[in-house]
Amino acid sequence: MTNPESSRPDDHLPDHPLPADAVVPDSPAGLFGADGELAPVDVPEPSAIGPAPTGGQRILGIETSCDETAAAVVIDAHHVLSSVVSSQVDLHARFGGVVPEIASRAHVELLTPVIAQALIEAGLDDGHVDAVAATYGPGLIGALLVGVSAAKALALVWDVPFVAVNHLEAHLYAAFLEEPEIELPLIVLLVSGGHTMIVLMEGHGRYRLLGSTIDDAAGEAFDKVARYLGLGYPGGPAIDQVAMDGDPTAIAFPRAIMADGFDFSFSGLKTSVVNHVRKNPEVATADVAASFQEAVVDALITKARRAAQQYGAKGLCLAGGVAANSQLRERALDVCMADGLHPFLPSRSMCTDNAAMVAAAGWWRLNRDGPSPLDTGAVPGLKLPVL
Repeated sequence: MTNPESSRPDDHLPDHPLPADAVVPDSPAGLFGADGELAPVDVPEPSAIGPAPTGGQRILGIETSCDETAAAVVIDAHHVLSSVVSSQVDLHARFGGVVPEIASRAHVELLTPVIAQALIEAGLDDGHVDAVAATYGPGLIGALLVGVSAAKALALVWDVPFVAVNHLEAHLYAAFLEEPEIELPLIVLLVSGGHTMIVLMEGHGRYRLLGSTIDDAAGEAFDKVARYLGLGYPGGPAIDQVAMDGDPTAIAFPRAIMADGFDFSFSGLKTSVVNHVRKNPEVATADVAASFQEAVVDALITKARRAAQQYGAKGLCLAGGVAANSQLRERALDVCMADGLHPFLPSRSMCTDNAAMVAAAGWWRLNRDGPSPLDTGAVPGLKLPVL
């Protein structure tokens, strides 16, 4: 079986992963019926987000890069008509990470009803959209192929453009869904299960990568520490919750390479947590979680703040699944207030994987670069396009 620790390419730290009315099998084995076929899984029925304005391009977004099956309809990159997300977190929890084969099979089963629900919620059950956008990387190859194939088929049948969307770029546009008047240049702290980077967004489609992790991503560190502490999966929300009862100053965990540049390193911090608990088995788990979280947040915010000051950014934006972390959001607001920056913190539902951000990024790419070729394939190791 694939090692789950290396199977989480991006943004998989939802703090409320399953709606109450979502019915998901309680084990990977339960995903299959007696005949060996995938068992049906009910799709949640979210309420519509808002009425459609007149005019504008209606973009259907599709997201299947890892363990969320999502579809959304967005008008002109900022007005969300519908957004449906079905998470598989319970299927993968016992493994401490996403199992790629299970994720891919669940996407196959879920994607059609999720898209149908998104269209109905948007009042477009007749399929009248102007383009279909889908994540084509980075992510799990099998999972990506499900979404890309579906998007191409729909675009071909409906005779509308297909737009291949970079998952990382989509996260950059999540904040624009709720704050369409964001002023640029902007420092974006993109933090997830597979990526940790500081991006200078000079304009739409114009990005400079200022720094990234040289080893573990922040979200990966959260997952591994949570697993070691026995807090379960996903690790981000678990540590966030437990840390509320702990003392963030109880243990002085290290912050690596704080003085130089904008790169990050979290593997040493993870090792330090393990060593401390082994040497102090009676230590309170809440104090360990709070101190670990404080070390991660301190490193992230210190470097993002320095980048904003050095490059004259007008604001600081959080993106990615770890952006749902309450301590990170609080510290980002404090820094912005102190430095006169505009804070842009997407709602937690827009931090984790969703298709609305894919549709928004797709709108910008369609109007900037035109449609993507129908022979575009999935690219699991795709990088953010930078200057």
